[in-house]
Amino acid sequence: MSTAPGPRPRAARHRPWPWCRQCTGIALDMGSARTRAWMSGRRRILDVPTVVFSGDRATCPVQRGALVDIPAAARMLDRLLGPRLPRSGRPLLILTTPVLGGITFRARARTAVEVLRPRTVLTVPTARAVAMAADHDPTRPLLVVDLGAHLTEVTLLTDGAVTDARQTALGTGDLDGLTPPARITDAVVAMVRAMLDQDHTSQALDALQRGVLLAGGGALRPDVTGPLAHRLGTPVQPVPAPHTAAVRGAVRLLEAAHAHPCATGVHDIAHPH
Repeated sequence: MSTAPGPRPRAARHRPWPWCRQCTGIALDMGSARTRAWMSGRRRILDVPTVVFSGDRATCPVQRGALVDIPAAARMLDRLLGPRLPRSGRPLLILTTPVLGGITFRARARTAVEVLRPRTVLTVPTARAVAMAADHDPTRPLLVVDLGAHLTEVTLLTDGAVTDARQTALGTGDLDGLTPPARITDAVVAMVRAMLDQDHTSQALDALQRGVLLAGGGALRPDVTGPLAHRLGTPVQPVPAPHTAAVRGAVRLLEAAHAHPCATGVHDIAHPH
């Protein structure tokens, strides 16, 4: 006589941080100039240069939105976060990535973060994380301009997902006597116009008319943002604390994933194909 198996027990949801003591969470944003990280149980965002020193030699493992040195990135993460990790348990980790970084960036970044022994790795486009930090309504199209130190990205989000994206290997760290701020303004305007020209719907135009959301350290530079608003003919609004917006948005997604009983494995969150 056989007996039908009973229902599987439901997985228990974790308590929100900082009350949950069962597991650790990490939100990570590795930029070309700065790496920012948040860990559960800590209020402060860690913010350090994306540089690894070996003797007198300095290595920049992330350059212009590309992860060019996996071992160096792993050493940097180990020094930054390794001593703060509990000896037992494996963290849930969410990682922001350049919108156009593609499979290559995500695969290389996942290899680098293995030094932290994560049990789950989730990746999210930087622009989506920025929108989360700004409490944007995902039912409305949104233009996000991320003005980084060595990379500038323009992204159109529709229903919370990336529907178009452009980038240029130019950022505020490149500005000097020979490279004026107008170079960045011109590049952003050209990318937005290209989106409008190639969009056969009204989504890009609707997003532009509502205004542009700015992130990255360049969002605090009026010599870039002032002319940008004039050239685009629309308001440009920096997200609060724009230099840490991506990692703060990743924290929100991390907390949501932590509460989900099925947060296991390795996943992408709304990356373009």
